[in-house]
Amino acid sequence: MTEQLETAPVATNKPNVKLVILKKSLTVIAAFSAVVLMSYLFSLLTKIHGKALPESYFINGYPSILGLLDSELFMGFVFVVTISIICYILLLFWRLHEVAVHKAEAMSSAHTQIVFALSLCGLFIDKAWWVLAIIIAFGRWDVLANRLSSIISNGLKGDK
Repeated sequence: MTEQLETAPVATNKPNVKLVILKKSLTVIAAFSAVVLMSYLFSLLTKIHGKALPESYFINGYPSILGLLDSELFMGFVFVVTISIICYILLLFWRLHEVAVHKAEAMSSAHTQIVFALSLCGLFIDKAWWVLAIIIAFGRWDVLANRLSSIISNGLKGDK
């Protein structure tokens, strides 16, 4: 009698498409809701004018942009968007500033701590330190070490 081995079903790492779409949809809805809620909350902090719209808000019977600019909700939205853009730009500048540290960590370099220290010196003292950190992080130290070793080796051979 031969025994038949039962094979376990192979689990795939392929995510369920419906679940991914649902997660993305919920994320978009949550982000939109957060922006609307923050806009409303910031609009409660201000009182520009009363609710009656004066005639100057209309040109030839059509509303002008002034009515929108006096809207507390719209100005709250503008404030939230402006602060979000400023924070995003600051985040991008920080990532640019830390590019040397991330490169050194990705290469598992022995110079990671010195690159981090030089990067901080570049932030607070002088930008020349940041340039030095970039050079150390992106330099091919193995190639440089091999080349210096061969130069020294050839020099020692020539002395004899």
